[in-house]
Amino acid sequence: MEEDGGERAQRRHLTSSETLISEPHLDPPSTCPETTLHPGEEDRTGLKPELNQTEIFRTLEVVERDSLAIADSFTTLFASLRLALSEVTSNSVDHMHCFSEAAGRLQESVLDCATKGNRYINSSLRLNEEMKGIDSLALQLKVLRRNVDALDSGVNKLLRLP
Repeated sequence: MEEDGGERAQRRHLTSSETLISEPHLDPPSTCPETTLHPGEEDRTGLKPELNQTEIFRTLEVVERDSLAIADSFTTLFASLRLALSEVTSNSVDHMHCFSEAAGRLQESVLDCATKGNRYINSSLRLNEEMKGIDSLALQLKVLRRNVDALDSGVNKLLRLP
C-alpha cells in the first residue's frame, strides 16, 4: 500500500511536460521452488529458518538449468542472426556484381554507339563537301545535254535528206 501512495504523490508533482511511464515488470517468476523467507531474514516469531543442504542444491540445479537454457537460447539467436547477416551480405555482394557487370556492358554499348555515330557524322561531312561542287557539274551537264541534243537533231536532219 505504501507504494501506491508514493505513486500518487509522484503523479501529483509532475509538470505538464513530464509523463509518468510505468516500467514493465521485468523479473519473471523463478522456476525454483519458492521459500517463504530468504536467508538472513527472520520470520515473525524471531527465529532464523534453516535451509537444508538439499534445498540449496536443488535451487542451484534449477539456476544452472535456467542458465544453460538461456545460454542455448542466446547461442541459437546468435547463430540465426549470423545466418541472416550472411545471407544479406551474400545477396548484397551478388547484387553489386550484377550491377557492376550491367554497368560494364552498358558502357561498352555506349562506346560502340558513340564510335558508329562519329563515323556517320564524318561520312556525312565528307558527302556534304563533295556535294558542294555538284552545282557546277549540274550546269556543265545541262550545257552538254543541249549540245548532244543539237548534235542529234543535226544528224537526224542529215539522214532524212533524200
